[in-house]
Amino acid sequence: MGRNSKLPTLGLLYLDYVLQFFDTSNFKGWPEKIEKVTYHWGNDKERLIEEIKRKKIDVLIGNIPATAYETFRDISLALPHVWFVPSLDTQFSNKSKENVTRFAWKYKIPVPKTRIFYNPQEGEAFLKKTHYPKIIKKSYGPSNYGGYFVHKVDSFDEAMHLLKTKKYYPMYIQDFIPMEADIRVMLIGHKPVCAFWRRPPEGKWLTNTSQGGTMDYHDVPKKVLDLAVRVSKAAKAEYWACDIAYGKDGKVRILECATAFAAFPYIRDWIGQYLMWKFSKGRFPKPHIPVYNWEELSKINKSLLRTMRHITFGAYSPSYDGEYFGQQKKALVDGEYFLHALDSFYTMEDTPETGTSEWPSDVWNYQGKFALKTVRSVEVVSVSSPTKRSDETQESPLQMEKILSKKALKKLLTSIKGVGEKKFNRIFETYGSPEAVAEAFNQGSLSLSEIKGMTPKIQKKILARWEESQQKG
Repeated sequence: MGRNSKLPTLGLLYLDYVLQFFDTSNFKGWPEKIEKVTYHWGNDKERLIEEIKRKKIDVLIGNIPATAYETFRDISLALPHVWFVPSLDTQFSNKSKENVTRFAWKYKIPVPKTRIFYNPQEGEAFLKKTHYPKIIKKSYGPSNYGGYFVHKVDSFDEAMHLLKTKKYYPMYIQDFIPMEADIRVMLIGHKPVCAFWRRPPEGKWLTNTSQGGTMDYHDVPKKVLDLAVRVSKAAKAEYWACDIAYGKDGKVRILECATAFAAFPYIRDWIGQYLMWKFSKGRFPKPHIPVYNWEELSKINKSLLRTMRHITFGAYSPSYDGEYFGQQKKALVDGEYFLHALDSFYTMEDTPETGTSEWPSDVWNYQGKFALKTVRSVEVVSVSSPTKRSDETQESPLQMEKILSKKALKKLLTSIKGVGEKKFNRIFETYGSPEAVAEAFNQGSLSLSEIKGMTPKIQKKILARWEESQQKG
């Protein structure tokens, strides 16, 4: 594309009550105006479609949360000339843990053995005869994060008590995999750009940092990166993250994968640079991000990293100084490798436009096809039988959750030891409304924020108290 050629009009998609992933600053140097559109939930679908048309957006960039996914499949079909990034097919795994599993089954990606039941009687029969321990997870909804909706059960009675209390639907049940740790890998253009171990506290099994887990960045095995690349390519993802279980049996398995993930500011900048290269047909350079860069960046103070957010790297080329670095090797679990050779092995690739044909909702929207009220009215439901998709109302992102007023929210939070009025005010000012605070708590994202004075211990207390308040509601 020549320097005077017209660039596509980029648009950033935002949703009320949902923390934004991108900002125009992530697309530093883009010469054209970057449009912004916001989905307001409720009956906002037609208005949003008309706004996107009016602003002549060619590429709409943004992640879509679970409770808006089906609505945005309809929106994307109404805008066939708009390139959604990531595509709705790529974002299929964002909707639910069930969708992650079905995606993995299709592409023969290793995952813990999983059973999904839309018929409670069938699920109960399975739990009576299965071996324990088992993992039971909340599959769908705005509260999918932070480890607070993942439970280990050691008996049938424990499992049934949990399901009766939590009312999770569908029943999403996995084999418990004893793990050394899990590893999060972030990729751009199928190239690993960040990876770190998450290790559980001693005597515990959950690795989430909001649950007391610890992080470190060193010696991530090559086979973990290889699996993450394979999964990213299967999803045809411009950017992607995988949580990979490193089992005590030495095997690696996918636990989670999606385009919606917590990312450092410089990661979002790198994604922006990649998308600028992609949509300018080479007018902007493809970013060079060395493999295992995360080991060095992890040594830098976090506050300094935020200041240095626009980090760039030069590619390796032989020189007097480069000769030294060219001889450096990386000793990994599965062998020893030259770093520059590994860097060229994991190339950053372009991703083709995919449309929305791989995971059509009339086939794959199990949550819509097998609503709980339908399941209760029949004795047996086969989830493989063809069923017409139910018409979904435009969902509120918080319709499944109890929202407290600001006054009630303040009373709840300040009752926690270590959370006074100042901390409450910081929390409220960060999110701006009771609805946004609720969404943040439901997603466990408070643990990822930069609110002053929020230690992991206090975060854990807040999220635990919030979950307790929701159960009482």
